[in-house]
Amino acid sequence: MNSYYQLLKKDVRFEEGLNACINCGTCTAICPAAEFYNYDPRIIVDTVQSKDNDKIEELLKGDSIWYCGECMSCKTRCPRENVPGLIIIALRSLSQDLGFFVESEKGRQQLAIKRTVGEWILKYGYCLYLEGVGTELHPEQGPVWDWIQENWADVFKRLGANYKGDGPGILRKIPDKALYEIRKIFEITGANERFNKI
Repeated sequence: MNSYYQLLKKDVRFEEGLNACINCGTCTAICPAAEFYNYDPRIIVDTVQSKDNDKIEELLKGDSIWYCGECMSCKTRCPRENVPGLIIIALRSLSQDLGFFVESEKGRQQLAIKRTVGEWILKYGYCLYLEGVGTELHPEQGPVWDWIQENWADVFKRLGANYKGDGPGILRKIPDKALYEIRKIFEITGANERFNKI
């Protein structure tokens, strides 16, 4: 049986993120996600630090590691210079590597994010591609959004955007050279491999 703790130790983010937690709870007190979710970075770090394989597996298969917004507020306050956000990123990565992310609702949402934000970045150079956010997937947008969808050019012209235009300006067309560089970064850093796993 694999030691999940040993697998985590191979991730530089984990090594950078965990010095020695004293269980003070400062990270949880500063954490925006902890205010809104049943989420406690202190407990996650304490669980990982325990090296208990069964408890770490619960984290890898559960929702809690997916609540972190990666704002790194925890880094700014920890008296021992731990970075729970980096530990969370390492846990997420291991969860994906082992296929455990599909065991939780929040983990399965990685596929939707990959199919939208991830693919939009590679195809258009934007993490939010406006035509992709339609009421078919997001009915809460309502009829006003349908109207905007049908009138993009006029709406963005009135807002001063350079919508899909060449040259500078918000919402401009991203040049092919820049898209090539983005795609190359994904290839070199292993992001494409990560996408394939998801």
